[in-house]
This record gives sequence, structure tokens and C-alpha cells, in this order.
Amino acid sequence: MENKEILLVADTVSNEKGVDREVIFEAIEAALASATKKKRGQEIEVRVDIDRKTGDYDTYRRWEVVLSGDNGLEEPLRQTSLEAAQYEQPEIQLGEFIEEQIDSVEFGRIAAQTAKQVIVQKVREAERRKVIDAYIEKENSLVMGQVKRVERGNVYVDLGDNAEGFIPREEMIPRESMRPGDRVRGFLYKIASEVRGPQLFISRTAPEFLMELFKLEVPEVGQGLIEIIAAARDPGMRAKIAVKSNEPRMDPVGACVGMRGSRVQSVSNELAGERVDIILWDDNPAQFAVNAMSPAEVTSIVIDEEKGSMDIAVPEDKLSQAIGRGGQNIKLASQLTGWTLNVMDEAAAEEKSEGESRQLVENFMEQLDVDEEVAVILVQEGLTTIDEVAYIPEAELVEIDEFDEDIVKELRGRARDALLTLAIAKEAASGSVKPQDDLLNMEFMTDELANQLSKRGICSMEDLAEQSTDELEENEGLDAEFAGQLIMKAREPWFAEDGAK
Repeated sequence: MENKEILLVADTVSNEKGVDREVIFEAIEAALASATKKKRGQEIEVRVDIDRKTGDYDTYRRWEVVLSGDNGLEEPLRQTSLEAAQYEQPEIQLGEFIEEQIDSVEFGRIAAQTAKQVIVQKVREAERRKVIDAYIEKENSLVMGQVKRVERGNVYVDLGDNAEGFIPREEMIPRESMRPGDRVRGFLYKIASEVRGPQLFISRTAPEFLMELFKLEVPEVGQGLIEIIAAARDPGMRAKIAVKSNEPRMDPVGACVGMRGSRVQSVSNELAGERVDIILWDDNPAQFAVNAMSPAEVTSIVIDEEKGSMDIAVPEDKLSQAIGRGGQNIKLASQLTGWTLNVMDEAAAEEKSEGESRQLVENFMEQLDVDEEVAVILVQEGLTTIDEVAYIPEAELVEIDEFDEDIVKELRGRARDALLTLAIAKEAASGSVKPQDDLLNMEFMTDELANQLSKRGICSMEDLAEQSTDELEENEGLDAEFAGQLIMKAREPWFAEDGAK
């Protein structure tokens, strides 16, 4: 085969596969290099350079310039030392190559399988890069394609232009049936460059898929008049989506439902009949939680910001509806709001509230030494700790009808005394552990250092012996040499026991 045929192969494959001509030239160069190594029967480094205009090519054997170790070169057939390389080329640096032109093999005599494998591999890599480049901007958006095949519940989708999407079984809606030829939509959630297999990962269960479908069905979302805040799904069964309006005169829920439910029904059909509740978003977390519990009726709500939870009370006959089948409604509402929602009937909520209030009353009675009436008033005003009694503005306490300035001053004084007593008790507890005699009497030890160590639970020589130099150096501010000296002194009994044995 003449060199002109190299140009013919490059042009033909490039046109057939839609791959850049340069990629084909690189593949042929790699195939020629592989054939050259095989002909010589050695694992040498070879570079082939093809003239892109004429098809002529030259072949070079090359050695990488490296530092020679004590045992010489690791790969003498492919490496040369820096000293030897600089003898011929003084300007050469580490990592560069020394080259020597050698006889080229003929393109027509290359083992056909070798050339084919290299070219196919290069073409596939180029196609893979082309696909990634084409879809990188579509990540985290909707894509549509045709089902190519289904294997063990995993669905492979033809997205066009040689791009193949992959829907893992766990990202498929449960009990949803797919057959080759079906048109399918999904949410492109990951693009991965892999040697084999799919690269475009698609989900039909992600909450984002639901949000993207509504963006498709509701033009007002694309216009910025309506905003989709969040979504939660039990795929194939039920979902909740939170929306808000950026236009005061527009009803976001009605816009998403559509005329006679047409818009939400279109989304539901795409999700294999998944029922979708459209929830009005509110910047007040409590009101948003009430909305999210729809269609359940909420009678009261108590927020615990510290725990990130809310206790929600509903009428007893509506409790099962509020919880939903298998806890579905409360689970979706919790996911949508980002709060842990605890639903209960009114009687249970009242009982829990009374129990918590009673505990607060008893705490105030004990800590402030006041009667039940005063403690109840404090709890009814929303106070929960003696810190609040001690440090909230005095004017706020004076505004309470049952209190005057004298009572307020007395309460604040008792609260501060109680806090001081607690602080002293805590300090005393932390210093209650004393160093043992063997630690106090140890050589190099001082009383101050022994007390300092005991506060960290190091109360005996045995405790000290189990420490490391780094721990003492870091936590006790000792220099490494002195810390090591202390530890070795503490370990002397260990060595004595070993010697006795």
C-alpha cells in the first residue's frame, strides 16, 4: 500500500465516523509504532511522524532522559542518563527525549488487526470526547431519547449523534415498563468519562426531574413569574413541589395545576401516574410546614429550632390522613421543608405540651426558689431557662402584668446567683480529680504540672506512661525533649517488670 493510501484511510474514516482527521493520523502513527516494536522484538520507545500533506512518514527510536540511580537505569532500552544525553546535546533537560531515526515499516505490511484495533480505539476515544463536549452544557437538565435495550432493569437510551444514555435500575420509577423503541425523558444528573460503558447517567426518580418537567409544562416558570423552590418524591406514588410567585397578582398553584388540571396531569402521566401535590411556599417555616402537610388540616404547631424539628397537631380523625400510607405524607413534607416533622393528634400534643410546661415550672421553682404561681407566669410568657430570666432586658419583664420592678429585680438577682452557683459547681467538679502520689513524687515532676495533667485524666504514672510525646507536647505546652523524658521515666516500672520475667 503506497503512502497516498494513508491519506485515503484518514479521509475515509474521518468522514464515516465524523472524527477529526488529526485523530486518525495519530491512530495510524500509533499503529506503525506498534508494528515497529513488534518487528524488532524489543520493548523500545518508538515515535512515528506522518506528513499530513504527502502521507510520507519517518520513524524514530527514542530514549527518555532520566537521572541514573545507584543500580543504573530501570529501563535501559527506553531510557538514557542525563550525563550521557548532555554529552551529545548540552541543552537537553530531564524528561525530554533523545531520538535516532530508524528504518520504517511499510504501512501495507502492518498486521491488519493491530492497525484496526488502534484506529478503532482512537476513534472511540474521540467519539467519547465529542459526546461529552456536546452534553456538558446539558448536565442537570432534561434529555430525551429512544430506548435501545433493557438489561436487568437497566435502560440504555439512544440520545442521537452517537450518544448513549444510561438509566440505572435504581433510577427507574418502580414498576415502570420500558421496551425498545419507546420514547423516554429523564434528568441528566452525571456525565462521566469511562473507558467502557455509558457516560451519560439519567434519572427518572430524582426530585429535579419533577421540577424540570414543571418548567417544561408551565411557561410562567421560564418567564420568571413563578419560581420552583423544592420538590420531594416517592417515585411512582406521590410527590410534593413547592412554588412561589414573583408576580403578586399571579396564583402560582393555579398556574402549575393548569386549566382543569391539564398541566399537572401531563407531568403525572410522564411519571407513570405519580400523584403531585402543589404546595405554596412561604418564608415563614411554620406556615410552610402547614402548607406542606396538605391535604391534612393542622390545628397547632410547635417549633424547636435547636433540634430542627416541629411538633404538628391535627384532629384525631385526620391523623391517618396527615401521616399518609406508610408515613408517606409526613415523610414528603419533612423532605420538602427540610425540618423533622412530628405529627400527633390534638390530645397527644396537649399532653406533651403540658408535660414540657410542667417540667419548666418545676425547674424554675427549684432554681429560683419561687412558688408555683410565679413559675407558671414565667413559662406562660415564653421563658424557658434561668439564663433568659437573668439577661433579657429588664423592661420586658416589668411589662408582665403580675410583676413590678421589685419582683423583677429579685428574680433577676436569684437567676444570676443560680447561674453563679452552677458555674462554681462545674468548676469544682472539673478539679475534683487529684493527682496520685506516684505521679507527684516522680522525678522531674512539679506539683503544678501534676495538677495540670490530672485535669486531663492523667492522674498516675501508669496514665502518663501510656501517653505519646506528641500528645504532651501539643496539649501541655511542653517541649519534645522534656515530654519524652517524662514519659520514659513513667515507663521505667514496665521495663523493670520485663527484666524480672
